[in-house]
Amino acid sequence: MPLLFALFVAVPLAEIALFIVVGNRLGLGPTIVIVVTTALVGATLVSQQGRGQMARIQESAVTGAFPGPELAHGAMILVAGALLITPGFLTDTIGFLLLVPPIREAVRRAWSRRMRDRVQIL
Repeated sequence: MPLLFALFVAVPLAEIALFIVVGNRLGLGPTIVIVVTTALVGATLVSQQGRGQMARIQESAVTGAFPGPELAHGAMILVAGALLITPGFLTDTIGFLLLVPPIREAVRRAWSRRMRDRVQIL
């Protein structure tokens, strides 16, 4: 819980600081154009990757395999979409990184290892 609270405070402060720095360097207009452009490009990429991921989930279900990795990738694409429509440079960067399949796979594996070490099955 303290980590979540820290993130809810730190991320907006970091975004504000980045807006100030970028706005001072580029000006208000270009800064707004960048934010709107990243949201539009991000929404397009999320839509394309989301449809592809849904197809992979359905394919796994048809073959009778549990689509665990596919669902994890789908969840990360959903998080990426939320981050990309949130105005900000930090959130956009994380969102775009989550749209890169090898990065998603690395995150999935790391999360799986972490959960495997924490969860005991009786």
